[in-house]
Amino acid sequence: MVVGDFSIELDTVVIGAGPGGYVAAIHAAELGQKVTVIEREFIGGVCLNVGCIPSKALIEAAHHYQYAMHSQDMGLQVTAAKLDFNKTIEWKNSVVSKLTGGVASLFKKHQIDVVWGDAFLKDDHNLRVIDKEGHAQTYSFNNLIVATGSHPIEIPNFKFKGRVLDSTGALNLREVPKELVVVGGGYIGCELASAYANLGSHVTILEGGPMILANYEKDLVKVVEHHFSKQGVDIYTNALAKNAEQTDDNVKVTFEIDGKAQEITADYVIVSVGRRPNTADMGLEQAGVKIDDRGLIPVDAQSRTNIPHIYAIGDIVAGFALAHKASYEGKVAAEAISGMKTTVDYRAMPAVCYTDTSIATTGLTIAEAKEKGFKAKKAQFPFTANGRAISMGKTDGFIRLVFEEETDILLGAQIVGAHASDLINELTLAIEMGATTEDIGLTVHPHPSLGEAVMDAADVALGFPTNI
Repeated sequence: MVVGDFSIELDTVVIGAGPGGYVAAIHAAELGQKVTVIEREFIGGVCLNVGCIPSKALIEAAHHYQYAMHSQDMGLQVTAAKLDFNKTIEWKNSVVSKLTGGVASLFKKHQIDVVWGDAFLKDDHNLRVIDKEGHAQTYSFNNLIVATGSHPIEIPNFKFKGRVLDSTGALNLREVPKELVVVGGGYIGCELASAYANLGSHVTILEGGPMILANYEKDLVKVVEHHFSKQGVDIYTNALAKNAEQTDDNVKVTFEIDGKAQEITADYVIVSVGRRPNTADMGLEQAGVKIDDRGLIPVDAQSRTNIPHIYAIGDIVAGFALAHKASYEGKVAAEAISGMKTTVDYRAMPAVCYTDTSIATTGLTIAEAKEKGFKAKKAQFPFTANGRAISMGKTDGFIRLVFEEETDILLGAQIVGAHASDLINELTLAIEMGATTEDIGLTVHPHPSLGEAVMDAADVALGFPTNI
């Protein structure tokens, strides 16, 4: 470590190059700021490298494998379908490389400098970066955006090592497990369970609460559970994971339900019970930045901390831990630094769970709308009555609209079914624009399309359920 190094003066500094940090950096540069990004691991952060993108690539590969194996009803009989999982992983890695390379090119285009290493704040205008070799350099800054993300929670007796994996390890296996245990039935655990079940694993989910995907409404989750059942996935709820005992060949997982101990032997166990914000041990307190008891940083409507020139975005602030939320906040922070009057002000934040039958939500549920004092109603349309869904063989699920009874204004929407992640966009825009169900119902949708179900749900709300 260098002692007494001279400080290098910087303008806008972004700590973290994930979907919050890299978007903040690029937008700040677009607005005329001279930007430096500090990153300790890889451009693109967890999302592009070991999270959102590689998991969706693996999920897509698993879908294609299932299509090859089970398309007899469409007259497609594949007799020699074979999974080369090493090739699958290579393809997944190529997707990651293309996207991370794209971000690096954008950094170059906007003349954004990257400093590699761990950042430690010395005070509210100075920080030190220590690289992997232990060399240190001090920097001063005018404005700082903290976008350090989060990390998986490690639970007692399930240390991430060997056959006990976090989500990163789960995405880098070189073989498809015959037996796989997933501890935690949240969206990450369920997505990985669905992907590996499609690839041929027998999967067991151990969820500590009374239901998997607890952040979603029960009738949405019921559709996912039904598909899990068809995949042969075993789900244990109110199951407390107690211990993982490894050998060279397998791992024995002990868990309890109602105080009764049970055991499962598997090839691997994935632990996915949540994530913690990366706010510790980086000197935020020395800079005077407030941190709450959950490790989150309180911010105002411009993503500004209690220190006016220090901003925080993404998983380290309150709200959904979602990549697109982090990107949105990153743009707001960059604009705030440039003196613009922009604020974090959205009516709807979409969220998606990419299980085999996927879930997507936006805005308010019917219960949330009523809690907020709205006289709310709901209207629902099943995919069993949608021509495109029938032609795809994907009729599980439905679209639900939540709207205010007197004004007909859309308040929220929930979708479970094929391509839910794409269908939710129209409804998020509708909420942001203050659209009514009549606006949606009068908008011509192409036929045949899954999107027609959105229009049909609006027709149900209007009292003219033409197609059911």
